[in-house]
Amino acid sequence: MKLSGGEILIHALEEEGVEYIFGYPGGAVLHIYDALFRHDNIQHILVRHEQGAT
Repeated sequence: MKLSGGEILIHALEEEGVEYIFGYPGGAVLHIYDALFRHDNIQHILVRHEQGAT
């Protein structure tokens, strides 16, 4: 089974016990959001600006 970079990242975050991520979807990270959509263990918190996610 081939994993995308987004899938690998989400698996790594799950293994580290990450429960929440903050972000703003955009073209460069859509593959991460696609993988995140398929996993229920991590909750995404949408921010209004990139600086607010840090």
